[in-house]
Amino acid sequence: MIADKMKGMVANSSAIRAMFEEGTRMAEKFGAENVYDFSLGNPNVPAPASVKKAIIELLDEEDPVVLHGYTNSNSGYADVRETVAQSLNRRFGTSFEGKNIIMTVGAAGGLNVILKTLLNPGDEVITFAPYFGEYRSYTNNYDGVLVEVSPDTATFQPKLDEFETKITPKTKAVIVNTPNNPTGVVYSEDTIKRLAAIMEAKQKEFGTDIYLISDEPYRELVYDKVEVPYLTKYYANTIVGYSYSKSLSLPGERIGYLVIPDEVTDSETVLSAANVATRILGFVNAPTLQQKVVAKCIDEETDISFYDRNRETLYGGLKECGFECIKPEGAFYLFVKSPVEDEKEFCAAAKKYHILMVPGSSFACPGYVRLAYCVSHETIVNSLPGCRELAKEYFQRGRTTHGSI
Repeated sequence: MIADKMKGMVANSSAIRAMFEEGTRMAEKFGAENVYDFSLGNPNVPAPASVKKAIIELLDEEDPVVLHGYTNSNSGYADVRETVAQSLNRRFGTSFEGKNIIMTVGAAGGLNVILKTLLNPGDEVITFAPYFGEYRSYTNNYDGVLVEVSPDTATFQPKLDEFETKITPKTKAVIVNTPNNPTGVVYSEDTIKRLAAIMEAKQKEFGTDIYLISDEPYRELVYDKVEVPYLTKYYANTIVGYSYSKSLSLPGERIGYLVIPDEVTDSETVLSAANVATRILGFVNAPTLQQKVVAKCIDEETDISFYDRNRETLYGGLKECGFECIKPEGAFYLFVKSPVEDEKEFCAAAKKYHILMVPGSSFACPGYVRLAYCVSHETIVNSLPGCRELAKEYFQRGRTTHGSI
């Protein structure tokens, strides 16, 4: 018999993955070209040519015993960590050293490492809806309690008045994700400054340390020259989690890092504990070959033109249909208001046109649906006739009031 905790996790298994698996079944039945699967945020832009070049060079030139062996620290290769630190310093005017970097098994691995490092049973972790649903699982892994701040559906910026009321003496961490999954919204500098001020005041009020965890797998995927604030510059107790899954299109390679600045309270102890957590969680170390690859490709710029074209086409197409949503500033998601209160009904109706979307309740924001536009441009174009039929089904039959974008 499986553990009681796992029973609940199995019962609430990711709707995103379930939808993706259904898309695979539908593709086998109807043909992949006739299924418009917007369910999974799986980058479909090939990794840059420099990645392939780096891999070949490393395999040809490096000692295979070293290249495929354990690193001498669970935190990763010292030279790779220094390379990452210096890159961040050039880009953001920070002053990190290699010791501030822990190479991780993707951003998800990094979040688990830092939550294992910080949480005692019953500690609270606050996040802002809508949010990536696995935050609840990651927090639950270490017997923490996830506390939600309800969404501001007008802007999808954090509701800071509500946030302030939900910070308690048990609050150990706050997770933010910007550019955001599922909305594509970038939290403004004003939002970050106000959030930081609230957290500073609450630390003083309660005499506790409250850590701001910035989950940044989409940092490089921004449009229209939007700036994404680097959060360590606004709040001392900030820890950054990063992934190369999206920036270098390497989701299956599971490579990322944590930044734990010197300004973090008891930073040396936190770094030491995170190093140990990497080992005892079973990661041992981040993939060694991929550590070397990202170091060689550290200055590679992300080509967002493919995603930007998809963004414009899908957003424009849905707007013409009468659907309501905010134009994303980053990532590769559109968060669309359902024309009916029960967005799961809307998702089911869309399947008739072979369109697969994820219900917003998976992100603690019912009444909305998420479409991931990291698909071929042809998929988006070919889905639009079905979107128009779906719109007619709701808007022209009087089942809901036509909304404007």
